[in-house]
Amino acid sequence: MVTRRVLVTGASGFIGRALVPRLAAAGRLVRAAARIPADVPAGERIEAVAMPDLELPCDWSELLAGVDEIVHLAGAAYRSGVEDTVYDRIIRAATAELARTCSRLPIQRLVYVSSVGAQAGGAVEHPVHETDTPHPVTAHDRAKLAAETEVRRARVPYTILRPALVYGPHVKGNMALLMRISASPWPLPAAAFSNRRSFLAIENLVDAVLFCLDTPATLGETYLVADPDPITLAEMITILREAAPRPVPAGTPAPFEILLRSSERNVLWERIGGELVVDPGKLLATGWRPPVETRGGLRATVRAGLD
Repeated sequence: MVTRRVLVTGASGFIGRALVPRLAAAGRLVRAAARIPADVPAGERIEAVAMPDLELPCDWSELLAGVDEIVHLAGAAYRSGVEDTVYDRIIRAATAELARTCSRLPIQRLVYVSSVGAQAGGAVEHPVHETDTPHPVTAHDRAKLAAETEVRRARVPYTILRPALVYGPHVKGNMALLMRISASPWPLPAAAFSNRRSFLAIENLVDAVLFCLDTPATLGETYLVADPDPITLAEMITILREAAPRPVPAGTPAPFEILLRSSERNVLWERIGGELVVDPGKLLATGWRPPVETRGGLRATVRAGLD
């Protein structure tokens, strides 16, 4: 059996640090590209290498030499105040350069990890499906959708994944902020917030990536990826608080909304304050079975703590 070599971009990020060891454990040789190679998880099947500067035109040829598969994670996380052109360069243009280089090589698969934001905004009244007309709201998510188009246009063998908001041990960004607020002494909602949200355990996302790499039926497809069962925001906060080392009681919703709407946390409120149910049925129909259930995954995340 031929050992496959896979390039993982953004290998030192939250998703990359979980994915790289799993790929190596599955028998692949992993070329793990990061801005700081020393931050890549160490392992005998793992080769840590430097990422190109995505803010400049990228030559991917050297990183792709001898590679059979690519998982493209690298990009820019959403932050307020960032120029649209920055997202376009780092996300769309860099992905286009990667895909075009792949098209000239015998690449077996490019898995592009996009975002549910490329499909829908922060809140949608109906369950989100891949057949819905994409409606990205932020410049970041528009760049993600444009990057997907570049991947398809390059005619490289691909699979595109649109994950829901990802959680797991040592998570960062919006999810980390929500966990910290939930663990605070501020009064937080109980039954008041009935809006349902879909989330995605990091273990489930990693499992979905490996599943797609190994499943021919996923070639040329785009999938929404989420834990199968959405939960209400109130239930999520209750779980986070009860699992905290020192459980704190829930309270009234108003101070919670005010807290989230303050300063840059308003971005978090806009992303979780409404209904967003993601239907992962298309990927489930191919045989993918996520190993982690949301409630247990959230409790494990709290117990593991935050960086």
